[in-house]
Amino acid sequence: MIRHAADCAVEYREHMRDGDGTVEITNFITGPAELNDKGRLFAKITLKPGCSIGWHIHETDSELFYIMKGCAEYNDNGEIRTVTAGDVTICPAGTGHGIANRTDEIVELTAVILYK
Repeated sequence: MIRHAADCAVEYREHMRDGDGTVEITNFITGPAELNDKGRLFAKITLKPGCSIGWHIHETDSELFYIMKGCAEYNDNGEIRTVTAGDVTICPAGTGHGIANRTDEIVELTAVILYK
């Protein structure tokens, strides 16, 4: 199967997880079945300057980010760290995270959420 970029659904979430601004999400899958029901998200997330995804806990799933472009402030379970293109973040089940673009450039990342 091939899904062309033009066929990927794009959604916009304002104040995602109580974050700032509007986050753009380009969904690469149409639902958990495309991940063999082992996850629920495989997407590109775009954070414009000043946008963020607020800190939240992953109770029953894990989330990974691969930073494709830009520099962001990553809240790693309460510790603020800088991430840049090429970095990977891992938020295991039972821990929390958030990410913010505090720069004047766009941040793009790939996100994957997998069930525990």
